[in-house]
Amino acid sequence: MLPDEGTAVAAVPDDAGASPTSAAPDAAAAAASISARLYGEPMLRMPSDLYIPPDALEIFLDAFEGPLDLLLYLIRKQNFNILDIPMAQVTLQYLKYVEQIRLHNLELAAEYLLMAAMLIEIKSRMLLPQRSSGPELEVDDPRAELVRRLLEYEQIKVAARDINALPQLERDFVRTELFIEQSNITVWPQVDAGDLQRAWLDVLKRATLVQHHRISRQELSVREHMTAILRHLQSTRFVEFTELFEGQGGVPIVVVHFVAMLELAKETLIEITQAEPFAPIYVRLAYSPV
Repeated sequence: MLPDEGTAVAAVPDDAGASPTSAAPDAAAAAASISARLYGEPMLRMPSDLYIPPDALEIFLDAFEGPLDLLLYLIRKQNFNILDIPMAQVTLQYLKYVEQIRLHNLELAAEYLLMAAMLIEIKSRMLLPQRSSGPELEVDDPRAELVRRLLEYEQIKVAARDINALPQLERDFVRTELFIEQSNITVWPQVDAGDLQRAWLDVLKRATLVQHHRISRQELSVREHMTAILRHLQSTRFVEFTELFEGQGGVPIVVVHFVAMLELAKETLIEITQAEPFAPIYVRLAYSPV
């Protein structure tokens, strides 16, 4: 209840001698009684010239997307068989709803009026006596086309509801965004001693794969080595096999020295003997030196 002018005036102390404690509750009550403010000033009563249109506030409990949606709602709500629609009841309920729409929004009611005319036509056709030319011919049901449209619309509506149940961006979840600061300054990675060691070993490995093997030509005479072996055996009676190769040079010289020994044995100038298996091998002259 809004306070009147007398109440507003009574909130002001009558004399200057009023106690501060009694003025505080009155001020709090006056502040609580203010229902609204206009340009910062409190409004203690509703303006007398304020006009509120009757259609300023409308509440729609059931919102439909079209005539088929309304018709399907009426059928499913009362558990009617969609293949055998009771046209009288459905048409009556449909017309009541259309009448409410027509009173508030004539443009919106135009689409519903077209469906109402179709329902009335179907109802009137069902009241007419059915005539058939033969017992085997079936009579067309006037509701067949309406039933087909309702079934198709229900399938599309169910599919739309299933699609709407799927998670949607900005409604059910938000896309994660990551901002990466980019700059034109090149940042090189840090190199430690282990990385440098592995790089150096890799260079050495590749260097061994591409190195060149140089073969130098050296002229060696088998006859000279044969002479050297005979000269060495003339001073001693037996010489161990390995002693013949001591003091020789590289592999080519040792190979030629061994070939020279085999040539001497072939020409029966030396003998290669062994006392028993796995015993040392000895070389001696096959003749007695003069």
